[in-house]
Amino acid sequence: MPKQFFTERDIEDLAHRGEMSLTITDNVVLTEMAYEKAERLGIKLLQAHDTPPAAPVRPYLSQTTQSSTPSTCQKCAQDKGVNEEELRQRIRDGVKAKLGNQFDSALLETIISRVLNNVGVK
Repeated sequence: MPKQFFTERDIEDLAHRGEMSLTITDNVVLTEMAYEKAERLGIKLLQAHDTPPAAPVRPYLSQTTQSSTPSTCQKCAQDKGVNEEELRQRIRDGVKAKLGNQFDSALLETIISRVLNNVGVK
């Protein structure tokens, strides 16, 4: 069975016709803009999961709690006696070796902080 694609314009047309729901199946594909337009217009998307079709699932971005037990990375850092600043510098050196000076150092620091925080080293 062929897939049916819906764009932002298709969602607007549904709303103008008074159709306030759309059933999402394996054969129905919404663009990201269509998904957002449906939310703004109050069109209910009937599906098993409330995830935009184009959005990847990234559980690591939504994790807010950390376990009280040390993570594997945290144990490694403690066992080897690596302090946070040494680890940060090793990461900076590795990125510089791969990319030269073609990176945003402020962005790199933000990424390093997020990763160290997520693995429990920080």
